[in-house]
Amino acid sequence: MSIQNIRKEVMQTLEKNIDSFVDRFLMPIEKIWQPTDFLPNSQQDSFIDEVKEIQELSKELDDDFWVVLVGDTITEEALPTYESWLLDLDGVTQQPDNGWAKWVRAWTAEENRHGDVLNKYLYLSGRVNMREVEVSTQHLIADGFDIGTATDPYKNFVYTSFQELATYISHNNVAKIAKKQGHKALAKMSKIIAGDEMRHHLAYTEFVKEIFKIDPSEMMLAFQHMMKHKIVMPAMHLRESFGEKGSLFDDFSTVAQRIGVYTGFDYVDILKKLNETWEIDKITNLTPEAEKARDFLMKLPDRMYRITERIVVPDTKFNFKWMIPA
Repeated sequence: MSIQNIRKEVMQTLEKNIDSFVDRFLMPIEKIWQPTDFLPNSQQDSFIDEVKEIQELSKELDDDFWVVLVGDTITEEALPTYESWLLDLDGVTQQPDNGWAKWVRAWTAEENRHGDVLNKYLYLSGRVNMREVEVSTQHLIADGFDIGTATDPYKNFVYTSFQELATYISHNNVAKIAKKQGHKALAKMSKIIAGDEMRHHLAYTEFVKEIFKIDPSEMMLAFQHMMKHKIVMPAMHLRESFGEKGSLFDDFSTVAQRIGVYTGFDYVDILKKLNETWEIDKITNLTPEAEKARDFLMKLPDRMYRITERIVVPDTKFNFKWMIPA
């Protein structure tokens, strides 16, 4: 049997428990928070005063902070790309009664709220050029992205396990900065978004745990492949109006590292956490090739940490079109 068909069989085996995964890791729509829970109510007389308060508080947060928040928002808003990519995995079909398609749609529905609330908050803050933000969002969706996984569910679940934890870290650090600056509403919003990302991270790591039980060697090789080629960020093709595809990502990444929202050390810590979560040091019945892959993965965090220590983050002042000139 081909590797692709084995993967489909494994996905079909996991699919039998999809309802329990949905119940454990996703929230009923009527119970989960919605964007309006964190935004001024336009039907209330206090609406204008609340917006003015947001705008006054927003003046205290510097441009670097807003650049990172804009980048995070655009990344969250590119959900059509992520949904179409996940629905194309081996073992996932888009029929209404397909369990994996049900998971992908329900996950997308939860994630969609993040971009909604952040977008509205940016609009109310008065600190950013919303048209430029919207242009960047449209470009990111139109450009798409290649994460190097093709339709392989094993590699894709490594990616989502990693990326959901990365977004948890990013939103959580944004919350800490906002709270420190007295921006309590934004801090609370970012904190609860981070909580969603952590739930989703736990779900995808659980999928990988189950695959390790059924097909350990191939899962190990998939994990190694993803880490050897490095996890690319969803915003890798970030650009401004009239810019080239991907031309803005390095500058955005530098700012995110500079203010401590997401750094190279976070990347290494995530890899280390995945090794521990999946207990790859304890997995048995591996082929010789998978044993070598495990050895590579066990040594990788320390090697990457030493490299990361030597990286110098520049203090360069970037002029993002997203920002309104002071």
